[in-house]
Amino acid sequence: MESITQDPLAFGVGARVTLSVMSDRYVKVILAAVDAADSSGLVLETGDVSTYAGGDEQALLRWLTDLTAHVAETGLHASVSVLLSRGCPGEAVCDLPGGAGPRRVDAPRGRHTGSFASAEWALYPLEDSGVGERTPDHMREIYAAIETAKVSGTFVASEHFVTKLSGDLGRILETVSVAWAGVGAHVQHVTSHLTISLNSPSHAPAATAGVHA
Repeated sequence: MESITQDPLAFGVGARVTLSVMSDRYVKVILAAVDAADSSGLVLETGDVSTYAGGDEQALLRWLTDLTAHVAETGLHASVSVLLSRGCPGEAVCDLPGGAGPRRVDAPRGRHTGSFASAEWALYPLEDSGVGERTPDHMREIYAAIETAKVSGTFVASEHFVTKLSGDLGRILETVSVAWAGVGAHVQHVTSHLTISLNSPSHAPAATAGVHA
């Protein structure tokens, strides 16, 4: 089991990302962002709905930050949908036996981008059995993830079905990645969904103060 958890692709570590740019130049902007993002160490597959990126947590965070920061720097209003998953029990590129165990990695480290973002985030610990004497408790893991956001300074509020985050784009992505990997240290299969708003007209007052916080 140890070799499976050490290999991020065998363990099903990856993301699906959809960029939506509010401009008739959206094709050029999206393709430029994909080209600008450092994808070294990752497997990328782009389709007509989303782009799949598979690889370790640190490389995924770097790529996601590069990708979204490039879009943010255009000044165009955009929305980014990110689905993170790790430890899947059975999928196209992942067929883990039951009880493969959690994957433990160092907390991914992000970077400050200078771009303000607002986001809605949800995390799902998909746990059927505990590890050792640790009993399954999905709300315990979710509250631990929310506490990570509070400590990071990106937490805004708990809302219906999501946690609201805002601040520097890079810090939001780091918060979500750290919480996802952190819960994954105890739970084999963890997914997380993030919707990011960039350069929204409603961001103007917050953006000036938020990116310097």
